[in-house]
Amino acid sequence: MAINKDIDASSLAEVIDRILDKGIVIDAFVRVSLVGIELLAVEARVVIASVNTWLKYAGAVGLLKGDPVF
Repeated sequence: MAINKDIDASSLAEVIDRILDKGIVIDAFVRVSLVGIELLAVEARVVIASVNTWLKYAGAVGLLKGDPVF
């Protein structure tokens, strides 16, 4: 007897594993102005990835050379 699995159904663990494997970047910029006067500006860049994925891509863009970023 074969077990059939619906391709569309994913568990939370599978989703987290895929995000950590591929990585995800959230880049946001918010500016609040009133009558041409900037009241608030927020910039955020969030990167979520496994250490192995980060090292793979950080080496490709030259982040591993020189002083540590953090």
